[in-house]
Amino acid sequence: MKKNRGSFFFLLMLFFSAELFATTYEWSAEISRQKAYKNEPIYVHYTCTFSDRAELYAIEFNPSGEYEKFRVQNLKESQSIVDGKRIYSYEFVVFGKSAGEIEIAFEALMKLTNKDSIEDMVIGRDNMKKEEVKKTLFKQEVFKLLVEETNSTLVGNFTLDVKKHKPSVKAYEPYHLEIKIQGDGNLEAIEPLKFEIDGVKIFAEDVVLNQHLTKEAQSGVWSQKFAFVAEKSFSIPKREIEYFDLKTKKIEKLVFDAVDVKVVGDFAKEELLDKEVHEREFRFDTSYLYYLLAFVAGFFVGKIKRKKSPQTKSNDNFLQKVKDAKSLDALMVLLVVEDTAKYGELIKDIEQERITSLGSAKKYAQKLHLV
Repeated sequence: MKKNRGSFFFLLMLFFSAELFATTYEWSAEISRQKAYKNEPIYVHYTCTFSDRAELYAIEFNPSGEYEKFRVQNLKESQSIVDGKRIYSYEFVVFGKSAGEIEIAFEALMKLTNKDSIEDMVIGRDNMKKEEVKKTLFKQEVFKLLVEETNSTLVGNFTLDVKKHKPSVKAYEPYHLEIKIQGDGNLEAIEPLKFEIDGVKIFAEDVVLNQHLTKEAQSGVWSQKFAFVAEKSFSIPKREIEYFDLKTKKIEKLVFDAVDVKVVGDFAKEELLDKEVHEREFRFDTSYLYYLLAFVAGFFVGKIKRKKSPQTKSNDNFLQKVKDAKSLDALMVLLVVEDTAKYGELIKDIEQERITSLGSAKKYAQKLHLV
């Protein structure tokens, strides 16, 4: 293979310079505090400064993860060149998991590409080998930290906000409630809330947690939505969430006071069908399914005591509603209200667009109805 003479002489100059002016580096580290409470954030910053642009160096350094006595989260990683010197910066946040003394000791892997590898890449050789790298473990400065007990897994500064439905609802109409907790702290430690109320069907959404990390704190918002469906008036019980307040240095409580819900009047099943099917023409969004089910599931809570029409009349009624449905969305709502178990597969087929023809869906619904 013919060698590139220009590259060859450049390589010789590079090697000669490397011998006289070998790249050196220096690590430094800082920690924001050496005493903290359990789950209180501790900022740690590591910096590696090279003597030049350090083109042949690479660093592997990522201590984030779970350890026996603490956990580490990445905050920021960056590199820059200042006055011809390459600088790597690594920022982390450490959280103590248990009281007592913990030791923070990490290692960085320094990787230097060697001369043979450079010659293979720049000059080119017929017997070119895999890139060869010299690896060296660098032990970072050791930090000893005292972690103090809090007697609570939830630590930080928080506020509670409750969004409530109007004070009264009709029978089988859902009473909506949203509980929102926001502030600085380990919000992920808050367990989903649960309610059990006799005679009340309760629908609880999954917890929604939005967080972001800074040097000083882990901030965010925790929220959970509920729908309560009942035939008679009821009370939603009080709930308390304990946490260790970093400002007062003691246990505080977030209190959700009991709510008395007055149930008045009544809905006929036919009224609900008319409201959902005939009065509203909309594109069905699966995000509304939760509320829709909450809205209609109340019919089965108290086993509604109504004088039933003859079976044949009921059948004719339902078949007529299927026939009159003007869209797949309206038909799906009708099927949900009528019998989610019986028409579940058809509902799913429509929702996931496996069935896109209104005529085909109506025929399928009629066939299932007669089974």
